[in-house]
Formats: sequence, structure tokens, C-alpha cells
Amino acid sequence: MDSVDLEVLKSSARWLGEGCRVLLVTVVKTWGSSPRPAGAMLAVRDDGQVAGSVSGGCIEDDLIDRVRRLGIEQQRPEAVKYGITAEEAHRFGLPCGGTIQLVLEPLTPQSGIGALLEAVTRGELVARTLDMATGAATLQPARSTEGVSFDGQRLVTVHGPRYRMLVIGAGQLSRYLCQIALGLDYQVTVCDPRQEYTDTWDVPGATVVRTMPDDTVLDMKLDERCAVLALTHDPKLDDLALMEALKTPAFYVGALGSRRNNAARRARLKEFDLSEAQLARLHGPVGIYIGSRTPPEIAISILAEVTAARNGVSLPTLLQVEGAKAAMAASGR
Repeated sequence: MDSVDLEVLKSSARWLGEGCRVLLVTVVKTWGSSPRPAGAMLAVRDDGQVAGSVSGGCIEDDLIDRVRRLGIEQQRPEAVKYGITAEEAHRFGLPCGGTIQLVLEPLTPQSGIGALLEAVTRGELVARTLDMATGAATLQPARSTEGVSFDGQRLVTVHGPRYRMLVIGAGQLSRYLCQIALGLDYQVTVCDPRQEYTDTWDVPGATVVRTMPDDTVLDMKLDERCAVLALTHDPKLDDLALMEALKTPAFYVGALGSRRNNAARRARLKEFDLSEAQLARLHGPVGIYIGSRTPPEIAISILAEVTAARNGVSLPTLLQVEGAKAAMAASGR
């Protein structure tokens, strides 16, 4: 599954290769409520076909109408705003008070979209700097903490996998989870030393390693933009990896299992040199409670909790598996 950025870049490069004109639209700033964040992209082909999004749909409709009526005749990038007045906000489907600033960029050979696509496909994290006066763009290595920057003369956007995810175990659940995680723009590594699992792994885009999980945690040098999920049910694989992961700044560390297994796991981890604060960071049973039964449903519940943690959202107890099941038991359900 392609990330949204990759879909836009692939479509843009393909359309340019077919001889079409393409307008690349990038969200550079928002005020108040806005449907899409800074950095979101939309590509509009000269016949009105699109890839990506910059709003809930109404701004896209306006841009498509503009391209169909006027074509893509502009030679240089320009900045525009939507939603400045209450009437415009209502017209373009923006929430009350929402304003969005976009850069409209007609793509040319100087735009370097092909080179950008190649870098992102290789898994590189790159910053693209667009000169508003000339339309020329350059690429440089980027850091995961960098974001969108626009001063009227230059637009700097960051492309590529800004978050990493380590999945312990290459089982069926991991397949569904990794497919969705790739679409959420994670650089995914699957670790499983068991040959019978890795030999049949077939999720394009996810890197597979066969080293011991605790060694992999140390090798990856996890930072605050990393998530770790232990999904094997095998303490020999999960526990040592969790022990090392809980010592890192990773924003999310979770393990699959029932409430009973989770309690046993925590008891085992207490025997290692983990502080109470480190142990408290462990998410388990992993995921939010949505009544999931099948591997795809469980994958969705897990990634919903990971996404909440990534966005700094604290979930209420009743959404967490342990809290929800305890409440159901207390009510006799």
C-alpha cells in the first residue's frame, strides 16, 4: 500500500512522462481548524484527474474546475488562501474559522519530481526546497524532526518515512498490520529469527531481518519517532525485545496478548533492570477495544492506538482493551 505522498509523487511522475501538464498543490499553512495538515499534497492533471488531497473535497473541486477552465498556463509557483471569510469557509467546506494556504506549483523538468520519487522509493528522508521565483527545486537529506517551512520565497517540504515501526513476529497478523502501517507512512522492519515464518513473508515495502529481536532493537537505535510491537506470543522473542525497547525514547511500545498474559509478562519484566516508569510505558493488551476477532480487525485496533499515541491523544480507559473488558464484566455482559 502506497503512502499518500508516494501516490501523489508516482502519479505526478507518470503523468509528466505521458506528456501531460501537472499542477502540484501543497498545504503550507493552516489557521484554526483544517481538514488536512501542512505538507499534504494534491496533484491535478491538465484534464482534471487528481491524486491526493488538501481538504475534505471542496477545495479540490475548485482547483479541478480552475484547471479545466483555464488549463495550467502559469509558469511559476504561486501562493493562494482559502477560507479567509465565513462565506468562503462555508463554500469550501472548511470548519468555522478555518483558513488554509496553498502553493500551486506547475511541474517542469526543474521541479525534480522524478529524483524526489526515486529518493523516497529508496526509503530516504529528504527535504525539497522550491524556489518560488524560478520554480526550480533542490533535494537535501532531512531530519525526522523537520517540517514544512514557507517564507514566501522558498517552500521546504520533507518527504519519505518520518516514522519507523519495528514489528516482532512475521505471522498472519503482522502481514495485515504492516500493509496498513506502510500506508500510514511508517518505515517498517519485521524481525523474526524463525525461518518458517520469514521464508513466506510477502509484504512489499517492509524490511525483514532474521536477527534476535533484542539485538534488532539495539541496532535500530530507536528514537522518539519509533514504535515497537511484539506480536509473537513467544516470551523468548518478545520479552527481551520489550525490555530493551522500554529503555528507549520510542513513543509506543506494545505487546499482543490477553489480560492474563499481559499480567504475566509484566511480572517477568519486573525481574529485569526496568524502572516502574519504564514498565508503565508498556501498552498491553495492545490496541483499542472494538470487538475485533479477525487478524485484519485486530491490526486496525492496534494501529488506532498507535496513531493516538503518535498524535499525543490520551485514550479513555473504556477504549482500552483491559478497561473495556473490565467494565463489561462488571456489568454482567
